[in-house]
Amino acid sequence: MATYEFRCRACGATFEERRAMADADVPATCPQGHQDTTRLLSVFASVSGAAGGSPTARPSAPSRGGCCGGACGCG
Repeated sequence: MATYEFRCRACGATFEERRAMADADVPATCPQGHQDTTRLLSVFASVSGAAGGSPTARPSAPSRGGCCGGACGCG
């Protein structure tokens, strides 16, 4: 199941629906009952890395492995 965002052209309401990916292009009905809706492009961003550093920055010391990178001594 995926969450898709829609906008009603008649009243301007924006709403979400959870549905199977196979049904992504099936027309949606807005909460006010209007049929004239369009699917919006949803945006997702993920950023990783050290604070203040670039996402591609490498750690200064090699990781010792384990479940948490060795910081707790389990590795």
